Amino acid sequence: MIIQVFNLSNETKDADLRRLFSPYGIVLSAEVSRNKFDGRSRCHAFIDMPVDKEARQAIVSLDQFEFGGKRISVSQLNPPIF
Repeated sequence: MIIQVFNLSNETKDADLRRLFSPYGIVLSAEVSRNKFDGRSRCHAFIDMPVDKEARQAIVSLDQFEFGGKRISVSQLNPPIF
């Protein structure tokens, strides 16, 4: 499952996100989105967790969590339509 994270601090690194999400399960990748011209953070990121149950627990636990001095928003990317 791909998870999107918004409202990150400018200083947040990929490794910081991997450490934040890894207690909930396997993290295949954690990437802060960066401006292609200057490399600065766009203050959002994408996390890839292969086990849906673990990813859902991370979303529930970390949505509105204070991280790096900011309250982050965590959700599934393109949730399925039922």
